[in-house]
Amino acid sequence: MDVTYDVIVIGAGPVGENIADRVVQGGLSAAIVERELVGGECSYWACMPTKALLRSGAALRAVRKLPGAREAVTGGLDVAAVLRRRDSFASNWQDDGQVSWLESVGIPLYRGQGRISSPRVVEVTGADGATTALTARHAVVVATGSGALVPDIDGLRAAAPWTSREAVAAKEIPGRLAVIGGGVVASEMATAFSELGSSVTMLARDGVLPLAEPFVGALVTESLQDAGVSVHLGAEAGSVKRTDDGTVHISLTTGDEIEADELLVAIGRTPNTQDIGLDTIGLTPGAWLTVDDTLRVVGEDGSLVGDGWLYAAGDVNRRVLLTHQGKYQARAAGDVIVARAKGETVEDGPWGRHVATADERAVPQVIFTEPEIASVGLTAAAAEAAGLRIRVVDYDLGAVAGSALYTDGYRGEARMIVDEDRKVIVGFTLVGPDVAELLQAATIAIVGEVPLDRLWHAVPAYPTVSEVWLRLLEAYGR
Repeated sequence: MDVTYDVIVIGAGPVGENIADRVVQGGLSAAIVERELVGGECSYWACMPTKALLRSGAALRAVRKLPGAREAVTGGLDVAAVLRRRDSFASNWQDDGQVSWLESVGIPLYRGQGRISSPRVVEVTGADGATTALTARHAVVVATGSGALVPDIDGLRAAAPWTSREAVAAKEIPGRLAVIGGGVVASEMATAFSELGSSVTMLARDGVLPLAEPFVGALVTESLQDAGVSVHLGAEAGSVKRTDDGTVHISLTTGDEIEADELLVAIGRTPNTQDIGLDTIGLTPGAWLTVDDTLRVVGEDGSLVGDGWLYAAGDVNRRVLLTHQGKYQARAAGDVIVARAKGETVEDGPWGRHVATADERAVPQVIFTEPEIASVGLTAAAAEAAGLRIRVVDYDLGAVAGSALYTDGYRGEARMIVDEDRKVIVGFTLVGPDVAELLQAATIAIVGEVPLDRLWHAVPAYPTVSEVWLRLLEAYGR
């Protein structure tokens, strides 16, 4: 069977869904191809179920820190209830609701492995082996996301380690969990499983959250250790073996050995491009895809693939591996595909409608550890590397009146990075209880390039934690 649409999207995660939706809203036809569950990694193995795993522990910690409320708490977490709630947020790994949404907005779904067979043609092989050829009049979009990277450590694959998927979908909590990695997934899962009853050992070769501001990793490391997590900074696994009794033995390069019931590998991601037909159009299977400012795929020489019919959005282009940034790219990609199909003007300058400028200048991220971390824009190191003349302003978040009311013994830090030549904020980091809800204000200030002189007129309500904005401006001076 051969069917033609204006746009073919390979991958029905949040990015693919949003691209197809924007295309249809723009008056074009679109079809979407998915080999697994409609809704993708975020819905079933990442954003939603992971935060569900973490939320109950965070709520209990908050209550225990507040006199008058903590006296009402007599027990610990109900692990079975936490897992049931996690399951509900993963829709019990059924995608009926997501499929119904596609049907309601008029986007046909083709289940199976999608492979580009020639320019603008995607062949979909279903579970029964039958093949359907889909032809795109205007564009094919790769939105296949990424998978967990499993390194070439001796014996690791044979030991059947967990990746983020197995950890998030775990039906039982292991008595002992070892974690290889120190990034976001490793830190969040170490937090969650220690709260759920595991004895957690973390092997953080490059440190804990090494891409964040240095004080972030230090505070999270201290908190993990206070919670009973054994954090081994600089530790590297040399070999792994699972014995017949199920025990995992991790031999470190120092000669030390760690034993665990399960091993989680969380050291990074790899693109899901191995089996989508890249070789048929001169690209390398299994490689990240490089895109121009409007998300069209370019080859190694920097030229567009074909006449610009191939796009890539989300994790697969490696710009920013975050769901919300992928959806942001999806809106830009869907709209620019429509604009080009209709011969409309393409707004491809910085902050234009059809580009993803925020990927480079204003990426917000929340890490749901204890303490919580919220950041947007550049770190001090990244700003200096970019050649900016900056001033770094730090403030003790616990010294803000609203923080003291929020919880006894509030501990936190705030950092504002100012571009001294333009007098605008280019980076902002917050660490402390529930700081995620403070992040959007910083994001708007950075995206809007709001001058510091104008920010003095954005008066924070008293007494709230948001008063930190005033304290940072006072520390900077006027």
